[in-house]
Amino acid sequence: MIEHRVRVHPSTDRLPREDQLAWKLAAVATATQELDPDSAAMAVNRVIDNASVAVASLLRRPVAVARAQATAHRTGTPDTPGASVFGTRARVSPEWAAWANGTAVRELDFHDTYLAADYSHPGDNIPPLLAVAQHTGRTGADLLRAVVAAYEIHVALVKGICLHEHRIDHVAHLSAATACGLGALLRLPTETVYQAVQQAVHTTTATRQSRKGEISSWKAYAPAFAGKAAIEAVDRAMRGETSPSPIYEGEDGFLAWMLDGPESDYTVVLPQPREPRRAILDTYTKEHSAEYQAQAIIDLARRLREKTGPLEKVRSVVLHTSHHTHHVIGSGANDPQKYDPSASRETLDHSVPYIFAVALEDGTWHHERSYAPERARRPETVALWRKISTVEDPEWTRRYHDPDPDRRAFGGRAVITLEDGPVVEDELAVADAHPAGARPFDRSGYIGKFRTLAEGVVTSADQDRFLAAAEHLAELGTADLDGLFPAVDTEAVAAYDARLPKGLF
Repeated sequence: MIEHRVRVHPSTDRLPREDQLAWKLAAVATATQELDPDSAAMAVNRVIDNASVAVASLLRRPVAVARAQATAHRTGTPDTPGASVFGTRARVSPEWAAWANGTAVRELDFHDTYLAADYSHPGDNIPPLLAVAQHTGRTGADLLRAVVAAYEIHVALVKGICLHEHRIDHVAHLSAATACGLGALLRLPTETVYQAVQQAVHTTTATRQSRKGEISSWKAYAPAFAGKAAIEAVDRAMRGETSPSPIYEGEDGFLAWMLDGPESDYTVVLPQPREPRRAILDTYTKEHSAEYQAQAIIDLARRLREKTGPLEKVRSVVLHTSHHTHHVIGSGANDPQKYDPSASRETLDHSVPYIFAVALEDGTWHHERSYAPERARRPETVALWRKISTVEDPEWTRRYHDPDPDRRAFGGRAVITLEDGPVVEDELAVADAHPAGARPFDRSGYIGKFRTLAEGVVTSADQDRFLAAAEHLAELGTADLDGLFPAVDTEAVAAYDARLPKGLF
């Protein structure tokens, strides 16, 4: 691996493009060739994972709106073959397919994650890569190469550059990774990918208000927007258009005005040209539909149920956890909405006090039932919920940022004080499904998650067909990528969509 120092330069430096971060990212992508077998296998897992959560979200309003917008941009001619949309038989322009499918994948907050200096959901790269692969007639092997390259770039940026402390949304790293993945998919020149990365970052830098206070449906749309923007940036770059440069290091650029300012100084670690691309193996998926820092907290709550006795006897619950968990999904966020029974689903899945209360009461977690309005408004749940708070524990913060992935911890310690005096305590470092957890997800875990979420949506025979296609991704021909979209009852989807208000398209 090579450490690249990234800092602000005045325009008078005329920083050579080969010394710019955007060029170095592009060079890694375009040099991605023969794949590490473990990385390729994990990429297949994530294709399965994305389809799982997408089919489970088809009849949710934000997904339906994105789908309606996309299907207004139909294609289907030899010159414009387009790409598939989950839940329909339509072929649409690839940037719109990325928009609809990216929203479907993200809606339930239920796919993969990587946490380091910043946050990320690297699986968000897959919808735009798949859309362009279909549209341009690429093979399954091409798609695998693209996915592995995008994950490599995404993980490197998340490790090296923190956006959250400056309240910049993490999709800025996503758009750069997607542009790089598209470069690997299409075997574009490094120069073209370099220009696309800069355009993508420039157009997808936004604040984190989308994840603060009353969180709206835009949380599902944000990564889809980044994927769509990356496709459009690649299209312009392929046509010879240039970009704001250097986007990261410029004196009026990303680092200087969005992050640490003129004194910005970051280190981004990237592989050498012939080094295996294995960053995807550092990422992990979710067993539960909630913010990743809540995964271990749900498993901890389930374990504590047998120790607490009647929950009406609970006087207080304090979750000792990391800085990120306390300040983003805990009481340290100072968001009253995190304790509001009428809050949106998007807000509740970023409220660890709510999540812990429901998991402690139910002993399980469900992507729909656990967030139902009637579930959130139960008087006994509200009473317990409002007794739960979080505190930052420096040791949990240190463990969250441990450079060794095998020792990194995203959980916490629960201290439950009962009315008659006893204190019940327990802790859990990582979720059960984490690679270092009690029940790490392997291929069978991904398949099980798909079958569970596809139940009642995709027939058993069509589930089998999808899994056969996904598990043989490396061997799929150009016409076979359609098999990565599980067949569903499109008439039921269309009937749902017909009830929505109309927009411009």
